[in-house]
Amino acid sequence: MNVYFSVGANVGNRERYIKDAISSLKTLGEIECSSLYETTPWGNLGQENFLNAVCVIETDKKPAEILLIIKSIEKGLGRKRITKWGPRTIDIDILFYGDVVIHTADLIIPHPHISGRKFVLVPLNEIASNLVHPVLKKTVEQMLRECKDKGEVKLWQSGDLLLLKA
Repeated sequence: MNVYFSVGANVGNRERYIKDAISSLKTLGEIECSSLYETTPWGNLGQENFLNAVCVIETDKKPAEILLIIKSIEKGLGRKRITKWGPRTIDIDILFYGDVVIHTADLIIPHPHISGRKFVLVPLNEIASNLVHPVLKKTVEQMLRECKDKGEVKLWQSGDLLLLKA
């Protein structure tokens, strides 16, 4: 199953937190990641800019198992849940789990805010522009064109981004 994740950080060494998270996600299976982008905050604007990327992993793990794994990765990287949409060392969200739709108290897939977040759509469009949202029936490229989010998303310039592509 192809599982798409967004990965973001805006506290401390943002790039290192993202690379460490991606390295940990590799335990789930074969991984491909977008470039890294610097983005303005969404939801809670009074904080530092984020670095964001999107990854796809082919895995046979079930959604509930994946959720436990990503929560463990976040905890291991110092994630503290103090303020909704607040500053964080790392944030990992499941965007899509194939074309499966899940709505439980603990997990909603596809992620409910995908179509309204440029910081997700820009990197997702880089690696999966023709991916179709199973509920909205729109491609990532269509959602990006229609997105009303005014947040800034710009390619992050770094000397060792090859770690994200490996």
